Amino acid sequence: MRGTKPIFYRALMLTGVNLLLRAVGTSFHVYLSRLIGAAGIGLLQLVMSVGNLAMVAGIGGIRTATMYLTAEELGKNRPQNVSRMLSACFLYSILCSCAVAAILYFGAPMLAGSWIGNRQTIPALKIFAAFLPAICLSGVMSGYFTAANRIGTLALVEVAEQLCSMVITMLALLFWAGQDAERSCISVVLGSSVSACLTLVLLVWLRLREHPKRSASFPVRQRLLQAALPLAGADVVRSGITTAENLLVPKRLALCSQVPDALSAFGRISGMVFPVMMFPACILFALAELLIPELARCRAAGQEKRIQYLVRRGLWAAMLYGVFFSGLLFLFARPLCSFLYRNNDAGESLRCYALMVPFLYCDAITDAMTKGLGQQKICVRYNILTSAMDVALLFLLLPVFGMKGYYFSFLITHLLNFVLSLRRLCVITGCRIPFSVPALTASAGLLAAWIGTRIPWLFVPVFFLLLRILGVLGAEEIRWLRQLVFRPRAKGRLTREAG
Repeated sequence: MRGTKPIFYRALMLTGVNLLLRAVGTSFHVYLSRLIGAAGIGLLQLVMSVGNLAMVAGIGGIRTATMYLTAEELGKNRPQNVSRMLSACFLYSILCSCAVAAILYFGAPMLAGSWIGNRQTIPALKIFAAFLPAICLSGVMSGYFTAANRIGTLALVEVAEQLCSMVITMLALLFWAGQDAERSCISVVLGSSVSACLTLVLLVWLRLREHPKRSASFPVRQRLLQAALPLAGADVVRSGITTAENLLVPKRLALCSQVPDALSAFGRISGMVFPVMMFPACILFALAELLIPELARCRAAGQEKRIQYLVRRGLWAAMLYGVFFSGLLFLFARPLCSFLYRNNDAGESLRCYALMVPFLYCDAITDAMTKGLGQQKICVRYNILTSAMDVALLFLLLPVFGMKGYYFSFLITHLLNFVLSLRRLCVITGCRIPFSVPALTASAGLLAAWIGTRIPWLFVPVFFLLLRILGVLGAEEIRWLRQLVFRPRAKGRLTREAG
Protein backbone atom coordinates (compact mmCIF):
# COMPACT_ATOMS: atom_id res chain seq x y z
CA MET A 1 0.00 0.00 0.00
CA ARG A 2 2.88 2.40 -0.57
CA GLY A 3 1.01 4.26 -3.25
CA THR A 4 -1.79 5.20 -0.91
CA LYS A 5 -1.97 8.35 1.12
CA PRO A 6 -1.11 8.25 4.85
CA ILE A 7 -3.99 7.14 7.05
CA PHE A 8 -4.33 10.45 8.89
CA TYR A 9 -4.31 12.33 5.58
CA ARG A 10 -7.12 10.10 4.37
CA ALA A 11 -8.96 10.73 7.63
CA LEU A 12 -8.78 14.46 7.02
CA MET A 13 -10.21 13.90 3.55
CA LEU A 14 -13.32 12.62 5.28
CA THR A 15 -13.36 15.45 7.81
CA GLY A 16 -14.93 18.08 5.58
CA VAL A 17 -17.61 15.68 4.37
CA ASN A 18 -18.33 14.41 7.88
CA LEU A 19 -18.52 17.92 9.28
CA LEU A 20 -20.93 18.92 6.54
CA LEU A 21 -23.10 15.86 7.05
CA ARG A 22 -23.07 16.19 10.82
CA ALA A 23 -23.87 19.91 10.61
CA VAL A 24 -26.77 19.26 8.25
CA GLY A 25 -27.99 16.36 10.39
CA THR A 26 -27.79 18.37 13.60
CA SER A 27 -29.59 21.30 11.97
CA PHE A 28 -32.33 18.94 10.86
CA HIS A 29 -32.53 17.49 14.38
CA VAL A 30 -32.90 21.00 15.79
CA TYR A 31 -35.73 21.70 13.33
CA LEU A 32 -37.42 18.44 14.27
CA SER A 33 -37.15 19.16 18.00
CA ARG A 34 -38.78 22.54 17.50
CA LEU A 35 -41.52 20.96 15.41
CA ILE A 36 -42.57 18.09 17.69
CA GLY A 37 -41.10 19.19 21.04
CA ALA A 38 -39.05 17.36 23.65
CA ALA A 39 -41.77 14.74 24.27
CA GLY A 40 -42.00 13.97 20.53
CA ILE A 41 -38.21 13.68 20.32
CA GLY A 42 -38.33 11.30 23.28
CA LEU A 43 -40.86 9.09 21.48
CA LEU A 44 -38.76 9.17 18.30
CA GLN A 45 -35.69 8.16 20.31
CA LEU A 46 -37.58 5.12 21.65
CA VAL A 47 -38.61 4.09 18.13
CA MET A 48 -35.07 4.50 16.85
CA SER A 49 -33.73 2.52 19.80
CA VAL A 50 -35.84 -0.48 18.82
CA GLY A 51 -34.93 0.05 15.16
CA ASN A 52 -31.25 0.29 15.99
CA LEU A 53 -31.42 -2.99 17.91
CA ALA A 54 -33.03 -4.65 14.89
CA MET A 55 -30.41 -3.17 12.58
CA VAL A 56 -27.52 -4.31 14.78
CA ALA A 57 -28.98 -7.81 14.99
CA GLY A 58 -29.60 -7.87 11.23
CA ILE A 59 -26.06 -6.74 10.42
CA GLY A 60 -24.73 -9.39 12.80
CA GLY A 61 -21.23 -7.90 12.94
CA ILE A 62 -20.79 -8.27 9.19
CA ARG A 63 -19.83 -4.68 8.40
CA THR A 64 -16.74 -4.69 10.61
CA ALA A 65 -16.02 -8.29 9.61
CA THR A 66 -16.10 -7.24 5.94
CA MET A 67 -13.60 -4.46 6.64
CA TYR A 68 -11.37 -6.79 8.64
CA LEU A 69 -11.36 -9.70 6.17
CA THR A 70 -11.00 -7.50 3.09
CA ALA A 71 -8.10 -5.64 4.71
CA GLU A 72 -6.44 -8.97 5.54
CA GLU A 73 -6.64 -10.18 1.93
CA LEU A 74 -5.32 -6.88 0.60
CA GLY A 75 -2.60 -6.80 3.26
CA LYS A 76 -1.46 -10.25 2.12
CA ASN A 77 -1.59 -9.10 -1.53
CA ARG A 78 -4.47 -11.38 -2.51
CA PRO A 79 -7.03 -9.02 -4.10
CA GLN A 80 -8.45 -11.84 -6.22
CA ASN A 81 -9.98 -13.37 -3.07
CA VAL A 82 -12.05 -10.29 -2.24
CA SER A 83 -14.95 -11.20 -4.56
CA ARG A 84 -15.56 -14.54 -2.89
CA MET A 85 -15.20 -12.90 0.50
CA LEU A 86 -17.86 -10.33 -0.42
CA SER A 87 -20.19 -13.04 -1.73
CA ALA A 88 -19.95 -14.87 1.58
CA CYS A 89 -20.58 -11.64 3.48
CA PHE A 90 -23.62 -10.90 1.32
CA LEU A 91 -25.12 -14.34 1.96
CA TYR A 92 -24.51 -14.03 5.69
CA SER A 93 -26.10 -10.57 5.74
CA ILE A 94 -29.17 -11.65 3.75
CA LEU A 95 -29.86 -14.58 6.07
CA CYS A 96 -29.45 -12.54 9.26
CA SER A 97 -31.30 -9.44 8.10
CA CYS A 98 -34.30 -11.28 6.64
CA ALA A 99 -34.74 -13.30 9.83
CA VAL A 100 -34.59 -10.19 12.02
CA ALA A 101 -36.85 -8.24 9.63
CA ALA A 102 -39.54 -10.93 9.88
CA ILE A 103 -39.38 -10.89 13.68
CA LEU A 104 -39.62 -7.10 13.77
CA TYR A 105 -42.47 -6.90 11.25
CA PHE A 106 -44.73 -9.47 12.90
CA GLY A 107 -43.69 -8.49 16.41
CA ALA A 108 -44.24 -4.74 15.89
CA PRO A 109 -47.62 -4.65 17.72
CA MET A 110 -46.18 -6.40 20.75
CA LEU A 111 -43.02 -4.25 20.76
CA ALA A 112 -45.01 -1.02 20.42
CA GLY A 113 -47.47 -1.97 23.14
CA SER A 114 -45.20 -3.66 25.68
CA TRP A 115 -41.76 -2.13 25.11
CA ILE A 116 -42.37 1.39 23.85
CA GLY A 117 -45.75 1.83 25.48
CA ASN A 118 -47.30 3.61 22.49
CA ARG A 119 -49.12 1.74 19.72
CA GLN A 120 -48.81 4.73 17.37
CA THR A 121 -45.26 3.53 16.60
CA ILE A 122 -46.42 0.29 14.91
CA PRO A 123 -46.38 1.64 11.30
CA ALA A 124 -42.86 3.09 11.71
CA LEU A 125 -41.52 -0.23 13.03
CA LYS A 126 -43.09 -2.17 10.14
CA ILE A 127 -41.65 0.20 7.53
CA PHE A 128 -38.22 -0.14 9.10
CA ALA A 129 -38.54 -3.94 8.99
CA ALA A 130 -39.42 -3.88 5.29
CA PHE A 131 -36.22 -2.00 4.43
CA LEU A 132 -33.91 -3.74 6.93
CA PRO A 133 -32.21 -6.18 4.47
CA ALA A 134 -31.21 -3.31 2.15
CA ILE A 135 -29.87 -1.31 5.11
CA CYS A 136 -27.70 -4.24 6.22
CA LEU A 137 -26.40 -4.99 2.72
CA SER A 138 -25.37 -1.36 2.28
CA GLY A 139 -23.31 -1.79 5.46
CA VAL A 140 -21.44 -4.69 3.85
CA MET A 141 -20.57 -2.60 0.80
CA SER A 142 -19.46 0.41 2.83
CA GLY A 143 -17.22 -1.93 4.84
CA TYR A 144 -15.57 -3.11 1.63
CA PHE A 145 -15.00 0.39 0.25
CA THR A 146 -13.47 1.50 3.57
CA ALA A 147 -11.07 -1.45 3.64
CA ALA A 148 -10.15 -0.92 -0.02
CA ASN A 149 -9.21 2.74 0.65
CA ARG A 150 -11.97 4.01 -1.65
CA ILE A 151 -12.59 6.78 0.84
CA GLY A 152 -13.39 9.57 -1.61
CA THR A 153 -15.96 7.41 -3.40
CA LEU A 154 -17.58 6.36 -0.14
CA ALA A 155 -17.72 9.96 1.06
CA LEU A 156 -19.57 11.07 -2.08
CA VAL A 157 -22.07 8.25 -1.71
CA GLU A 158 -22.63 9.17 1.95
CA VAL A 159 -23.34 12.76 0.92
CA ALA A 160 -25.92 11.52 -1.58
CA GLU A 161 -27.46 9.28 1.09
CA GLN A 162 -27.74 12.08 3.63
CA LEU A 163 -29.25 14.49 1.12
CA CYS A 164 -31.75 11.89 -0.06
CA SER A 165 -32.74 11.09 3.53
CA MET A 166 -33.26 14.73 4.41
CA VAL A 167 -35.22 15.59 1.26
CA ILE A 168 -37.63 12.67 1.69
CA THR A 169 -38.06 13.33 5.42
CA MET A 170 -38.56 17.07 5.00
CA LEU A 171 -41.13 16.61 2.23
CA ALA A 172 -43.04 14.11 4.34
CA LEU A 173 -42.93 16.39 7.37
CA LEU A 174 -44.01 19.50 5.47
CA PHE A 175 -46.80 18.04 3.34
CA TRP A 176 -48.04 15.13 5.45
CA ALA A 177 -46.82 14.76 9.04
CA GLY A 178 -46.91 18.28 10.44
CA GLN A 179 -46.66 18.18 14.25
CA ASP A 180 -48.14 14.69 14.54
CA ALA A 181 -45.66 12.48 16.46
CA GLU A 182 -46.77 9.22 14.77
CA ARG A 183 -46.40 10.59 11.27
CA SER A 184 -43.12 12.29 12.19
CA CYS A 185 -41.67 8.92 13.23
CA ILE A 186 -42.83 7.38 9.95
CA SER A 187 -41.28 10.26 7.98
CA VAL A 188 -37.88 9.89 9.65
CA VAL A 189 -37.84 6.09 9.23
CA LEU A 190 -38.93 6.31 5.59
CA GLY A 191 -36.29 8.90 4.72
CA SER A 192 -33.41 6.94 6.24
CA SER A 193 -34.60 3.63 4.75
CA VAL A 194 -35.00 4.84 1.17
CA SER A 195 -31.61 6.56 1.31
CA ALA A 196 -30.01 3.30 2.45
CA CYS A 197 -31.42 1.62 -0.68
CA LEU A 198 -29.84 4.36 -2.78
CA THR A 199 -26.48 3.74 -1.07
CA LEU A 200 -26.69 0.00 -1.75
CA VAL A 201 -27.45 0.50 -5.45
CA LEU A 202 -24.64 3.02 -5.94
CA LEU A 203 -21.99 0.98 -4.11
CA VAL A 204 -22.86 -2.28 -5.90
CA TRP A 205 -22.74 -0.46 -9.24
CA LEU A 206 -19.34 1.04 -8.40
CA ARG A 207 -18.01 -2.36 -7.35
CA LEU A 208 -19.15 -3.96 -10.62
CA ARG A 209 -17.42 -1.16 -12.57
CA GLU A 210 -14.12 -2.35 -11.10
CA HIS A 211 -14.51 -5.62 -13.12
CA PRO A 212 -13.37 -7.68 -10.13
CA LYS A 213 -11.54 -10.94 -10.70
CA ARG A 214 -12.80 -14.06 -8.96
CA SER A 215 -10.34 -16.55 -7.51
CA ALA A 216 -10.72 -20.29 -7.17
CA SER A 217 -12.73 -21.56 -4.25
CA PHE A 218 -11.06 -21.25 -0.85
CA PRO A 219 -12.33 -21.67 2.74
CA VAL A 220 -14.27 -18.58 3.78
CA ARG A 221 -17.03 -19.71 6.12
CA GLN A 222 -14.90 -20.39 9.18
CA ARG A 223 -12.95 -17.13 8.92
CA LEU A 224 -16.15 -15.18 8.35
CA LEU A 225 -17.91 -16.72 11.33
CA GLN A 226 -14.87 -16.23 13.57
CA ALA A 227 -14.76 -12.55 12.66
CA ALA A 228 -18.50 -11.80 12.57
CA LEU A 229 -20.03 -13.84 15.38
CA PRO A 230 -18.03 -12.28 18.27
CA LEU A 231 -18.86 -8.85 16.88
CA ALA A 232 -22.50 -9.83 16.44
CA GLY A 233 -22.67 -11.08 20.01
CA ALA A 234 -21.06 -7.92 21.38
CA ASP A 235 -23.13 -5.55 19.25
CA VAL A 236 -26.46 -7.31 19.84
CA VAL A 237 -25.93 -7.60 23.58
CA ARG A 238 -24.77 -4.02 23.88
CA SER A 239 -27.52 -2.67 21.63
CA GLY A 240 -30.10 -4.82 23.39
CA ILE A 241 -29.07 -3.52 26.78
CA THR A 242 -28.94 0.04 25.41
CA THR A 243 -32.46 -0.37 24.02
CA ALA A 244 -33.64 -1.79 27.34
CA GLU A 245 -31.95 1.16 29.03
CA ASN A 246 -33.67 3.72 26.77
CA LEU A 247 -37.04 2.06 27.30
CA LEU A 248 -36.39 1.80 31.03
CA VAL A 249 -35.39 5.42 31.60
CA PRO A 250 -38.79 7.14 31.06
CA LYS A 251 -40.62 4.50 33.11
CA ARG A 252 -38.23 4.69 36.08
CA LEU A 253 -37.99 8.48 35.86
CA ALA A 254 -41.78 8.68 36.14
CA LEU A 255 -41.42 7.24 39.67
CA CYS A 256 -39.23 10.17 40.76
CA SER A 257 -41.10 13.12 42.26
CA GLN A 258 -38.31 15.49 41.14
CA VAL A 259 -39.07 14.88 37.42
CA PRO A 260 -42.47 16.28 36.34
CA ASP A 261 -42.29 15.05 32.71
CA ALA A 262 -40.16 11.92 32.30
CA LEU A 263 -40.41 11.65 28.49
CA SER A 264 -39.41 15.29 28.01
CA ALA A 265 -36.45 14.90 30.38
CA PHE A 266 -35.26 11.83 28.48
CA GLY A 267 -35.77 13.55 25.12
CA ARG A 268 -33.83 16.60 26.29
CA ILE A 269 -30.73 14.54 27.14
CA SER A 270 -30.81 11.95 24.35
CA GLY A 271 -32.22 14.19 21.61
CA MET A 272 -30.67 17.56 22.42
CA VAL A 273 -27.60 17.27 24.64
CA PHE A 274 -25.97 14.17 23.14
CA PRO A 275 -26.16 15.30 19.45
CA VAL A 276 -24.43 18.59 20.29
CA MET A 277 -21.90 16.90 22.58
CA MET A 278 -20.88 14.34 19.97
CA PHE A 279 -21.02 16.68 16.96
CA PRO A 280 -17.26 17.53 17.03
CA ALA A 281 -16.42 13.83 17.24
CA CYS A 282 -17.19 13.30 13.54
CA ILE A 283 -13.51 13.93 12.79
CA LEU A 284 -12.49 11.20 15.23
CA PHE A 285 -15.14 8.86 13.84
CA ALA A 286 -13.57 9.26 10.40
CA LEU A 287 -10.20 8.37 11.90
CA ALA A 288 -11.66 5.41 13.80
CA GLU A 289 -13.31 4.14 10.62
CA LEU A 290 -9.93 4.04 8.88
CA LEU A 291 -7.98 2.61 11.80
CA ILE A 292 -9.81 -0.73 11.77
CA PRO A 293 -8.69 -1.88 8.27
CA GLU A 294 -5.31 -0.12 8.58
CA LEU A 295 -4.40 -1.96 11.80
CA ALA A 296 -5.75 -5.22 10.36
CA ARG A 297 -3.41 -4.81 7.38
CA CYS A 298 -0.48 -4.00 9.65
CA ARG A 299 -1.23 -7.00 11.84
CA ALA A 300 -1.44 -9.31 8.82
CA ALA A 301 1.90 -7.94 7.53
CA GLY A 302 3.57 -8.13 10.97
CA GLN A 303 4.33 -4.38 11.12
CA GLU A 304 4.61 -4.04 14.89
CA LYS A 305 6.38 -0.67 14.84
CA ARG A 306 3.69 0.91 12.68
CA ILE A 307 0.98 -0.50 14.95
CA GLN A 308 2.61 1.12 17.98
CA TYR A 309 3.02 4.38 16.09
CA LEU A 310 -0.65 4.47 15.07
CA VAL A 311 -1.78 3.63 18.61
CA ARG A 312 0.33 6.38 20.19
CA ARG A 313 -0.62 9.02 17.66
CA GLY A 314 -4.30 8.05 17.63
CA LEU A 315 -4.63 8.26 21.40
CA TRP A 316 -2.64 11.51 21.56
CA ALA A 317 -4.81 13.16 18.90
CA ALA A 318 -8.06 11.98 20.51
CA MET A 319 -6.95 13.19 23.95
CA LEU A 320 -5.94 16.64 22.71
CA TYR A 321 -9.06 16.98 20.60
CA GLY A 322 -11.35 15.82 23.41
CA VAL A 323 -9.95 18.20 26.04
CA PHE A 324 -10.14 21.13 23.61
CA PHE A 325 -13.80 20.59 22.72
CA SER A 326 -14.69 19.72 26.30
CA GLY A 327 -13.62 23.24 27.26
CA LEU A 328 -15.49 24.85 24.37
CA LEU A 329 -18.69 22.95 25.08
CA PHE A 330 -18.50 23.78 28.78
CA LEU A 331 -18.04 27.50 28.11
CA PHE A 332 -20.66 27.89 25.39
CA ALA A 333 -23.24 25.25 26.43
CA ARG A 334 -25.89 27.72 27.60
CA PRO A 335 -25.92 30.12 24.63
CA LEU A 336 -25.56 27.22 22.19
CA CYS A 337 -28.59 25.29 23.47
CA SER A 338 -30.56 28.50 23.88
CA PHE A 339 -29.91 29.34 20.23
CA LEU A 340 -30.48 25.82 18.86
CA TYR A 341 -33.34 24.52 20.99
CA ARG A 342 -34.53 27.58 22.94
CA ASN A 343 -34.16 25.38 25.99
CA ASN A 344 -32.11 26.59 28.96
CA ASP A 345 -32.33 23.24 30.78
CA ALA A 346 -30.52 21.56 27.88
CA GLY A 347 -27.68 24.09 28.25
CA GLU A 348 -27.25 23.30 31.94
CA SER A 349 -27.17 19.58 31.20
CA LEU A 350 -24.65 20.05 28.38
CA ARG A 351 -22.26 21.85 30.76
CA CYS A 352 -22.26 18.79 33.02
CA TYR A 353 -21.88 16.22 30.23
CA ALA A 354 -19.13 18.25 28.54
CA LEU A 355 -16.75 17.15 31.31
CA MET A 356 -16.96 13.57 29.98
CA VAL A 357 -16.00 14.49 26.42
CA PRO A 358 -12.23 13.71 26.70
CA PHE A 359 -12.59 10.07 27.65
CA LEU A 360 -15.65 9.55 25.43
CA TYR A 361 -13.70 10.72 22.38
CA CYS A 362 -10.66 8.65 23.36
CA ASP A 363 -12.90 5.61 23.84
CA ALA A 364 -14.10 5.85 20.22
CA ILE A 365 -10.50 5.60 18.97
CA THR A 366 -9.57 2.90 21.48
CA ASP A 367 -12.55 0.75 20.52
CA ALA A 368 -11.67 0.99 16.81
CA MET A 369 -8.04 0.04 17.43
CA THR A 370 -8.88 -3.00 19.56
CA LYS A 371 -11.25 -4.24 16.85
CA GLY A 372 -8.62 -3.64 14.17
CA LEU A 373 -6.21 -5.81 16.15
CA GLY A 374 -8.64 -8.73 16.35
CA GLN A 375 -9.79 -8.25 19.95
CA GLN A 376 -13.50 -8.69 19.26
CA LYS A 377 -14.07 -11.31 21.98
CA ILE A 378 -12.55 -9.09 24.64
CA CYS A 379 -14.81 -6.26 23.51
CA VAL A 380 -17.79 -8.58 24.04
CA ARG A 381 -16.88 -9.07 27.70
CA TYR A 382 -16.31 -5.39 28.38
CA ASN A 383 -19.50 -4.30 26.64
CA ILE A 384 -21.65 -6.87 28.42
CA LEU A 385 -20.16 -5.97 31.80
CA THR A 386 -20.53 -2.20 31.52
CA SER A 387 -23.92 -2.25 29.77
CA ALA A 388 -25.43 -4.62 32.34
CA MET A 389 -24.01 -2.44 35.10
CA ASP A 390 -25.60 0.60 33.45
CA VAL A 391 -29.07 -0.96 33.41
CA ALA A 392 -28.73 -2.04 37.05
CA LEU A 393 -27.63 1.43 38.16
CA LEU A 394 -30.42 3.13 36.21
CA PHE A 395 -33.03 0.79 37.67
CA LEU A 396 -31.87 1.61 41.20
CA LEU A 397 -30.96 5.29 40.93
CA LEU A 398 -33.57 6.89 38.65
CA PRO A 399 -36.59 6.67 40.98
CA VAL A 400 -34.55 8.23 43.83
CA PHE A 401 -32.19 10.71 42.18
CA GLY A 402 -33.85 11.38 38.82
CA MET A 403 -31.57 12.72 36.08
CA LYS A 404 -28.68 13.00 38.54
CA GLY A 405 -28.79 9.22 38.79
CA TYR A 406 -28.73 9.00 34.98
CA TYR A 407 -25.63 11.20 34.89
CA PHE A 408 -23.83 9.16 37.55
CA SER A 409 -24.61 5.86 35.79
CA PHE A 410 -23.47 7.21 32.41
CA LEU A 411 -20.21 8.49 33.90
CA ILE A 412 -19.27 5.32 35.80
CA THR A 413 -20.06 2.79 33.06
CA HIS A 414 -18.52 4.68 30.14
CA LEU A 415 -15.38 5.50 32.12
CA LEU A 416 -15.00 1.87 33.18
CA ASN A 417 -15.40 0.66 29.59
CA PHE A 418 -12.74 3.11 28.42
CA VAL A 419 -10.26 2.10 31.13
CA LEU A 420 -10.68 -1.61 30.41
CA SER A 421 -10.36 -1.15 26.64
CA LEU A 422 -7.30 1.11 27.00
CA ARG A 423 -5.61 -1.36 29.32
CA ARG A 424 -6.19 -4.20 26.84
CA LEU A 425 -4.89 -2.10 23.95
CA CYS A 426 -1.68 -1.30 25.84
CA VAL A 427 -1.16 -4.97 26.73
CA ILE A 428 -1.51 -6.33 23.17
CA THR A 429 0.57 -3.58 21.52
CA GLY A 430 3.22 -3.11 24.20
CA CYS A 431 2.57 0.65 24.24
CA ARG A 432 3.01 2.54 27.46
CA ILE A 433 0.95 5.68 28.02
CA PRO A 434 2.83 8.05 30.39
CA PHE A 435 0.50 9.50 33.00
CA SER A 436 2.13 12.92 32.70
CA VAL A 437 0.83 13.62 29.18
CA PRO A 438 -2.93 13.28 29.87
CA ALA A 439 -2.48 14.91 33.28
CA LEU A 440 -0.75 17.96 31.81
CA THR A 441 -3.29 18.19 28.97
CA ALA A 442 -6.21 18.05 31.41
CA SER A 443 -4.54 20.66 33.62
CA ALA A 444 -4.08 22.96 30.64
CA GLY A 445 -7.72 22.50 29.68
CA LEU A 446 -9.00 23.22 33.21
CA LEU A 447 -6.87 26.35 33.60
CA ALA A 448 -7.83 27.64 30.15
CA ALA A 449 -11.52 26.95 30.88
CA TRP A 450 -11.26 28.82 34.20
CA ILE A 451 -9.82 31.82 32.38
CA GLY A 452 -12.46 31.39 29.67
CA THR A 453 -15.30 31.75 32.19
CA ARG A 454 -14.12 35.33 32.62
CA ILE A 455 -12.95 36.13 29.08
CA PRO A 456 -14.31 33.41 26.74
CA TRP A 457 -12.24 34.29 23.67
CA LEU A 458 -9.01 33.65 25.63
CA PHE A 459 -9.70 29.92 25.99
CA VAL A 460 -8.22 28.82 22.65
CA PRO A 461 -4.93 30.80 22.72
CA VAL A 462 -4.36 30.10 26.43
CA PHE A 463 -5.01 26.37 25.97
CA PHE A 464 -2.49 25.94 23.16
CA LEU A 465 0.02 28.25 24.85
CA LEU A 466 -0.13 26.09 27.98
CA LEU A 467 0.28 22.93 25.91
CA ARG A 468 3.39 24.43 24.33
CA ILE A 469 4.82 25.54 27.70
CA LEU A 470 4.11 22.17 29.35
CA GLY A 471 5.74 20.27 26.47
CA VAL A 472 2.61 18.40 25.36
CA LEU A 473 2.71 20.11 21.97
CA GLY A 474 6.37 19.96 20.98
CA ALA A 475 8.18 20.55 17.71
CA GLU A 476 7.76 16.92 16.66
CA GLU A 477 4.00 17.01 17.27
CA ILE A 478 3.67 20.26 15.33
CA ARG A 479 5.50 18.72 12.36
CA TRP A 480 3.22 15.71 12.53
CA LEU A 481 0.11 17.89 12.64
CA ARG A 482 1.39 19.80 9.62
CA GLN A 483 1.69 16.49 7.74
CA LEU A 484 -2.00 15.84 8.37
CA VAL A 485 -2.92 18.77 6.16
CA PHE A 486 0.00 18.99 3.77
CA ARG A 487 1.21 15.73 2.31
CA PRO A 488 5.04 15.72 2.34
CA ARG A 489 6.84 15.37 -0.96
CA ALA A 490 9.48 13.11 0.47
CA LYS A 491 9.38 10.76 3.38
CA GLY A 492 10.80 12.48 6.43
CA ARG A 493 11.74 11.18 9.81
CA LEU A 494 8.17 10.98 11.05
CA THR A 495 7.03 9.17 7.93
CA ARG A 496 9.83 6.63 8.30
CA GLU A 497 8.79 6.09 11.88
CA ALA A 498 5.20 5.53 10.80
CA GLY A 499 6.27 2.97 8.20
